[in-house]
Amino acid sequence: MIDVKQLTLNQLNDAWAEKSQNIHGIYVEAGDTLDFDQVKLLTGDNESKVAELGRMNEELSAIVVERELRLAHEASRKAADEALKPANGMQHPGIESKAGSRLTVGEMFTDSVAYKSFMGGQMGTKASLGVDLKAVFRTGAGWDPEEIRLPRVELDPQRPIAVVDAIPMLPTALDNIRYMEETTFTNNAVETAEQTATTASDAIGEAALALTERNNPVEWLPVFIPVTMQQMEDVAGIEAYVTQRLQYMLRARLDLQVIQGNGSTPNIRGTNNVSGINTQAKGSDATPDAIYKGLDLVRTVGFAEPSVIFVHPTDWQAIRLLRTSDGIYIFGSPLDSGPERIWGVPVVMSTAVLQNTITLGDYTNFAALYTKRGIDVSVSDSHSFYFTRGLLAIRADMRIAMVHFRPEAFCTVTGV
Repeated sequence: MIDVKQLTLNQLNDAWAEKSQNIHGIYVEAGDTLDFDQVKLLTGDNESKVAELGRMNEELSAIVVERELRLAHEASRKAADEALKPANGMQHPGIESKAGSRLTVGEMFTDSVAYKSFMGGQMGTKASLGVDLKAVFRTGAGWDPEEIRLPRVELDPQRPIAVVDAIPMLPTALDNIRYMEETTFTNNAVETAEQTATTASDAIGEAALALTERNNPVEWLPVFIPVTMQQMEDVAGIEAYVTQRLQYMLRARLDLQVIQGNGSTPNIRGTNNVSGINTQAKGSDATPDAIYKGLDLVRTVGFAEPSVIFVHPTDWQAIRLLRTSDGIYIFGSPLDSGPERIWGVPVVMSTAVLQNTITLGDYTNFAALYTKRGIDVSVSDSHSFYFTRGLLAIRADMRIAMVHFRPEAFCTVTGV
């Protein structure tokens, strides 16, 4: 595949046109039925032709992406250059020439008798020009150059939201999520011989069932920030910026709580602290082996199918860098992005996950985030002395509950 980074914009344009024309020609030959036996622009059997067409499409996609980036950068550069140009040309001091046009200071100097005498070789001549400037015209005492600030806010580095995106989120109108859990299941079904008049009445096995009500309260998750009225009025976009950051704060806290929350009200109970979940110690096992044993516990004890594995990036690094004895990377070459899955189960990396502990389970079928109210943003000046001092309180909050319906459908792998 060609290295698009090494091509100029003109070369990218040419390559884009050429690749597009070639691919178009292939589809024309294949016809509406996509009969690759009719394609003469490619060689080999149909499987080879399809593979080559796929490679050409990948090259075209890379060219298009790089070309759009170059065009966007060029447009941005031109816009910046235009913004930096003064509205009117600088008017220099000078005099009128015989033709009526205004001479600049430099033209006045080269047109002076002293300069011409100096250039004529007259010794002892000093070329000078008298222009009356009362003070040195410099940045500090003159025209301070206009400063243009880029329309960019570089945000403080914070972890991306990842965990909650892998957990089903459902609405609720309740303030407590209640459900019944079967906590006793005794199966005494057994093959029994035909009964007679003398057979004891309790010869058939007796089963037992019992249900327990479970309760998960909907908790309140709020945050607020004080902002002056002048800041809100004078800076375009400040409201959107503050709102976006407050919303992120709530989601970041929720991202952490659904894994590590201790469940002591008003805290959400995260997976790691749910009573009855499976635990698999790594011990002397290789980490992939320990993970598989954890997946097996979910399948054989919880009778569920794991849907996601949550892992700290540093722990995943150790797995990603595993190599054979002859140095071959097990999880793919360093040239590849690498599969973010293990044993067929998707992997979600996040620093919200406890390091050295991997959390996994069937979140699709046996866990849910219930939201009584999504993220609301409110503004008020009634907090404390805010009204008299021109301050506003911007609050973002949500009400949410985390439920693990079947604890055995989850597992932690410890000691990673």
